[in-house]
Amino acid sequence: KYKEYEKDVAIEEIDGLQLVKKLAKSMEEMFHKKAEAVRRLVEAAEEAHLKHEFDADLQYEYFNAVLINERDKDGNFLELGKEFILAPNDHFNNLPVNISLSDVQVPTNMYNKDPAIVNGVYWSESLNKVFVDNFDRDPSLIWQYFGSAKGFFRQYPGIKWEPDENGVIAFDCRNRKWYIQAATSPKDVVILVDVSGSMKGLRLTIAKQTVSSILDTLGDDDFFNIIAYNEELHYVEPCLNGTLVQADRTNKEFNHTGQGSICSQAIMLITDGAVDTYDTIFAKYNWPDRK
Repeated sequence: KYKEYEKDVAIEEIDGLQLVKKLAKSMEEMFHKKAEAVRRLVEAAEEAHLKHEFDADLQYEYFNAVLINERDKDGNFLELGKEFILAPNDHFNNLPVNISLSDVQVPTNMYNKDPAIVNGVYWSESLNKVFVDNFDRDPSLIWQYFGSAKGFFRQYPGIKWEPDENGVIAFDCRNRKWYIQAATSPKDVVILVDVSGSMKGLRLTIAKQTVSSILDTLGDDDFFNIIAYNEELHYVEPCLNGTLVQADRTNKEFNHTGQGSICSQAIMLITDGAVDTYDTIFAKYNWPDRK
């Protein structure tokens, strides 16, 4: 096959060092554009939040990513579900999106019109023009978003979210790795689980779910272990006695050992027997100057 094209082929000597320098410069420019886009969003979010005064009675109709374009049996748009124009866009995997506006996803277990949500959605509307401007400046950008500590997730370009077969959207931006790593420092966490006689049936089920939820908030920068106790204590995974393991996906299934982060440290107690706030214990062992 090569013979067919041999007369058209020329061999050119390439300076490897210059090629690497060219690639490095291109990558630097690309990362700089992405960093600048984030910086502009950060500045806009901080300014908008600073100017906003919380209003517990605020009423605001926003584009809810689950409810957009949904109608009731009479053909009227649902509340928070106004018309939201969507068109397939090959830059976004040919998904139907709106490149003029963002929309907002709220976890199913949260109230769409909670005052904290509504106020946050209201002031974060100012990010729309920054999203659009960022995309105009750098057309290679894909998704841009803002994750709130209140739980709502503003996404650009706007897109419709579809619940699962049970009508649930479990996504919560605060449980995502990118959010956790940005919002917290590395942690060493020891989880103590009460398995005494009173912790049976539903209580033990709730305890296990609580531990699972805690583990969901830990990322690769965190370290943990789990200890069950009654009259005696034992490590849930015997081969991990006396150590902390990195909170990656594998170790959450309890495997390899590792070292702690030597940063923020916490002991978490899962029990049905907490009848006090134990201020004196915290004052003795955990006040600011005590570790």
